[in-house]
Amino acid sequence: MGRRRKHWGWGFEDQQPERAQVEAIAGAVADRLGFTVDEVEEPVPLEAVELREPRLKPPQRFAELFSDDRYDRIAHAQGKAYRDVVRGFRGEFPNPPDLVAFPQSAEDVDLVLNYCADEDAAAIPFGGGTSVVGGVEARLGDRHRGAVSIDLGRMNRVLDVDAVSKAARIQAGATGPWLEEQLHEHGLTLRHFPQSFEYSTLGGWIATRAGGHFATLYTHIDDLVESIRAVTLGGDWESRRLPGSGAGPSPDRMLIGSEGILGVITEAWVRVRERPTHKLSAGVGFDDFAAGAEAVREIAQSGVNPSNCRLLDAVESATTSAGPPGKALLVLGVESAHHPVDEPMSIVLDVARAHGGEPGEIKGGGDRRANDAVNTWRSAFLQAPYLRDSLIACGVLSDTFETAITWDRFPDFHAEVMETARRAVSKAAPAGRGEPRISCRFTHVYPDGPAPYYTVLAPARRGDEVAQWDEIKAAVSETVTGAGGTITHHHAVGRDHRPWYDLQRPDPFADAMRAAKRELDPKGVLNPGVLIDP
Repeated sequence: MGRRRKHWGWGFEDQQPERAQVEAIAGAVADRLGFTVDEVEEPVPLEAVELREPRLKPPQRFAELFSDDRYDRIAHAQGKAYRDVVRGFRGEFPNPPDLVAFPQSAEDVDLVLNYCADEDAAAIPFGGGTSVVGGVEARLGDRHRGAVSIDLGRMNRVLDVDAVSKAARIQAGATGPWLEEQLHEHGLTLRHFPQSFEYSTLGGWIATRAGGHFATLYTHIDDLVESIRAVTLGGDWESRRLPGSGAGPSPDRMLIGSEGILGVITEAWVRVRERPTHKLSAGVGFDDFAAGAEAVREIAQSGVNPSNCRLLDAVESATTSAGPPGKALLVLGVESAHHPVDEPMSIVLDVARAHGGEPGEIKGGGDRRANDAVNTWRSAFLQAPYLRDSLIACGVLSDTFETAITWDRFPDFHAEVMETARRAVSKAAPAGRGEPRISCRFTHVYPDGPAPYYTVLAPARRGDEVAQWDEIKAAVSETVTGAGGTITHHHAVGRDHRPWYDLQRPDPFADAMRAAKRELDPKGVLNPGVLIDP
């Protein structure tokens, strides 16, 4: 048996820390966060999970495409939201797929989809399983006879590279590291690095409109897609490769963000670039988060378009040990494959200084010294999903919510969201185990507004963590949408965001989506419950 991912949490089975390591983390929780840890719990092992019997049988004609293996079904049952990981930790998998399909070609996908339609089984596309919004969980009620998780992981190759146009045709199941490794042979990169990069896939990025490496300009996978191929129950969907077009509504835009309700994305042509060779980074301290936000606004409107421009408030900076104590931290980066970047870095640092910022040392791209604020934050960012698993064992609620809002509304919006979050978290947290922490950072910024990303750390209600988070999530989501923000900037809609997404979109647009789904998926089997109701 090869290396397997955890059936309940983030990463591989052999990455689960030993109990002594988790106990050390518990000590750090008490010292750094001030939370009381009364017990370090253990996850329920795979063999102890109670799993219902499959309601579907693989078709005899192509049974080799399907698995009803216990591990496969459990590992495809849920995503990686806090509520998913908590339930998995406790051995709770209430909605496992009955079968997991492993297609190796578009023709295989077509066979699987038609099997699902014939059997009235929900067909749920599965990339890396990193959804944090309930996008891959078969919460079906009694609407379907069963569910099939369609794992695209065996469709993972870079099929073609157009070195002249700087584009590559890549299968949807390719994970971030694997597609980058294949592109590296050609001296190219997609340069799309979401936090889930290790495990998430190109098809998943496209289906959920994922946000990536660039904090300005090319922020979403939308900006990198040239054309898409998908398999639908109404036929093969493939758009023409073009650098741009004014020929009606874009067929690609209809699939980008469609979350598997219209078809299964099987491959895409994406815009790639030469790997950057000139890189500079710097951290800038601010006495005040609002002053840092004003500096970021001016930088975003300057046209310099730094690759990294992430502002952390003082609480976020302190929690990650990235910046000077008591100060907000602006993480800046500029890069190019063709020319030195000293001048653009000088421009953005001058803007930061004009708003009271105090720049630290400028570092080159190859410098990875541990005491550098930028690299300290980067390391904390990449390790956060792994750490969350251990925090759950220690009884700590650790999760996030994110949005976007225009600059003119941001100050009032931020104050209202923070106040709502403080009230909701304090009300939901158990008394006497420490004061919750709520922090904010900008993950992406635009000339017309930022994308604020909020982190919650609080003592958990042991055994009742899901209800605790649902209370907080509902209160915050009501405020975010009520104050004019989007329910999600880059985490997708899934099933968890549906109530607020329904309020955000125009009603005629929802009707148009339903009509498209009826045409392409008349039996309503494709990822039911996501974006719209059948």
